[in-house]
Parts: sequence; C-alpha cells; structure tokens
Amino acid sequence: MGTVERHPRVVIADDAVLLRTGIARLLEDEGIEVVAEVGDVDALFAAIEEQKPHLAIIDVRMPPTFSDEGIHAALRIRAEHPHVGVLVLSQYVDEGYATELLSRGTHGIGYLLKDRVPDIDDFVEAVHRVLAGGSALDPEVVGQLVARTKMRNSSVVDRLSGREYEVLAQMAQGLTNTAIAERLFVAPRSVEKHIRSIFTKFDLSHDEQDHNRRVLAVLRYLESLAPGGS
Repeated sequence: MGTVERHPRVVIADDAVLLRTGIARLLEDEGIEVVAEVGDVDALFAAIEEQKPHLAIIDVRMPPTFSDEGIHAALRIRAEHPHVGVLVLSQYVDEGYATELLSRGTHGIGYLLKDRVPDIDDFVEAVHRVLAGGSALDPEVVGQLVARTKMRNSSVVDRLSGREYEVLAQMAQGLTNTAIAERLFVAPRSVEKHIRSIFTKFDLSHDEQDHNRRVLAVLRYLESLAPGGS
C-alpha cells in the first residue's frame, strides 16, 4: 500500500445496521467517502471488486455463523487485495485471531475493540493510520499479547530491557515517537534512544529506511507471539 488519494474510499462490513451506519456517518464527517455498507462476507467482496476501496472495516463476527467469518475475510483480503487496508473490529480480545492477522504483516492493518469506536478522535486517528499504510492495534490487544510473550520468555525479545519492551509494544500499535513519549511519560529523545537500541539488538541494518526498520522490529515482536515462535 502507498499513499492514498485525497478522498479515501472505505467499505464497512458489519451485520449491525446501527453500528455500521454510525461509523459511516462519522467517517463521512471526516471527509472519508464510504462507498459501501454491507452485512455479510459475500457482499463485502462484491463491494471490494466493484468499488476498489482503500480500506475495509470489518466486524469479526458476521453471518451466517457469527463466529469468525470476519477474520477469515480479512485474511483473504490481505492475500487477494494487498492494496486494501483492513481494520478489524471485535467485541473482545481474541489472541488467536489477532496473532494470525498480524503475523501476515503490519502494513495497512488494524485490530480494535468495538468499545474504541465511541472515542471518536482515537478511532478516526486509527482509520487514518491504516489508510496511510501503518498499523493501529488496540492497547488491550497489545497488552494481552505482551503478557503472553513475557510468559513464553521468547528469546527474540528477552534481549530487550523493560523500557525497550514497552516502547516496542507501543510501536506495534502503530504510534509515532511523539505519541509513544506521551504514553510512557518520557522525553521524545529518550524514545528515539530506546528505538535505536531495539534496532541494534534485533540486528536491523542501518541501510534500511527507518520506517522499514520499525516494521521489521514489530514483525520480530509478532513472530515471537506466534505458536512455535522462538
């Protein structure tokens, strides 16, 4: 995914009419064009083929079984339409779904709890991050994955200090250095220092662009979460 057009196009897939209508109105107020609102996976893919959106916002649980249709749709979109960003909405954190989705890459991907939608500023910011090719992970999602990683004592991340680990977890949410500094109540210069140390400990070459190194660092982090990860 590259830089999107000035007026980004979004498809919303959620069987709850009130929720998807509310999200559509919110996004349109922000200058984001909602080109389709659908209630099932078949209609979602038809809309993607017809409308060529920049982003698909998808509920995890959709007809007919209301179990995991949405997450499988998101994985299929990643495989068949890599230029389309995906923002998954869920009622609660499912570590398996989150890990499966994120282990495919963090470029243009988001996983948020539905409780985050009423926080308009945060939700809109997350949408824009994913549209721009970044990532937007719910803090609760990252928190649970971090806790699981610590229990696994992964050799990939045990080289990091406690603060470096916290910074990496914030990077996994798609936050900028400034936003990380505000979250952790430290100076931006301190965040930059920790990130440089993370790159060094993960053997990420200085020949890579900074954005690429951030993505690679997060991927190392996510690899450590996957079943069988080192």
